Amino acid sequence: MSNRVLMKGNEAIAEAAVKAGCRHYFGYPITPQTEIAHYLAKRMKDVDGVFLQAESEVAAINMVYGAAGAGARVLTSSSSPGISLKQEGFSYIAGAEIPSVVVNVMRCGPGLGGILPAQGDYFQCVKGGGHGDYKNLVLAASGVQELFSLTMEAFDLADKYRILVVILADGTIGQMMEPVIIPEDTDMKIFDKPWAASGKKGGNVHHTIKSIYIDPVVLEGLNNRLQSKYREIEANEVRVETSALEDAEIVITAFGTCARIAKNVIKEAAREGIKVGLIRPITLWPFPVEIISETARKDSVKAFLDIELNAGQMVEDVRLAVNGKKEVLFHGRTGGMIPSQEEILDIVRRIAGGGF
Repeated sequence: MSNRVLMKGNEAIAEAAVKAGCRHYFGYPITPQTEIAHYLAKRMKDVDGVFLQAESEVAAINMVYGAAGAGARVLTSSSSPGISLKQEGFSYIAGAEIPSVVVNVMRCGPGLGGILPAQGDYFQCVKGGGHGDYKNLVLAASGVQELFSLTMEAFDLADKYRILVVILADGTIGQMMEPVIIPEDTDMKIFDKPWAASGKKGGNVHHTIKSIYIDPVVLEGLNNRLQSKYREIEANEVRVETSALEDAEIVITAFGTCARIAKNVIKEAAREGIKVGLIRPITLWPFPVEIISETARKDSVKAFLDIELNAGQMVEDVRLAVNGKKEVLFHGRTGGMIPSQEEILDIVRRIAGGGF
């Protein structure tokens, strides 16, 4: 059985977290993600869970460290400036290998910026953000139903790999409303957590959660193990949506709101006889390098066009994957501005005509 409900993206994230077994939420309000906290402030009462508005974003991420370190499924959420404040905690969580889920509903910057949507936090989330050699597993949805399913999956991935998973959405995806199918029952995976600091349950061994290792040999061993885990994730957890790549002359790469616009551009371009395809990374890390590299080798492909709500961030990973095989062009908007369908279609026309 399932229910079909009209929900905001932020509300879908919150309900999916509850369905995934999350019973602890720690956060601090900031637009455009505050509805997550509003929703869970009420919803956690229904499931005997814990909602706590922390005194700051720094406090919230350390509460996540504690509760997740004890074995609980935990969520925190924020928007761009708040995520910046959490970065030290991200690195500690990575070093201690504590499974955690963090939502970043991006606003525009730099600085305090504005409350409108942007994708300027790609580097911050995909490249680590905090100090040290570590990775976050990063998921990006382009619709509200997908936000729901990816949020549920995020908790499983976090537990499976003992990693911090970031759900990255621009403000439009968090604020927009679409129908969501919510299952009555879920096949929630149960992960054994023998490492958790949960007292002497089942034995006489106390477990200690830490990320400090004074012995350099021991610390290098941790780093080597983390890097091995990241390679495993790269091999097994890439998620990507592709469209119309068979004979595409121009390939658009985009995520989130930009990918939604690109799909309409592809339809309009086809009516004009221009063959355009789409590669939409769903995992921003691990990045879909292989499919982009394979597509770049096709004789039919003339160029790639990367569309983002920033000054050019994911485009660097696209260029690395293309590896010089084809030209990679970029079009971005900032400050909360969103490119129109006609704006992108005009660029596509110019590329097709050799005049970009």
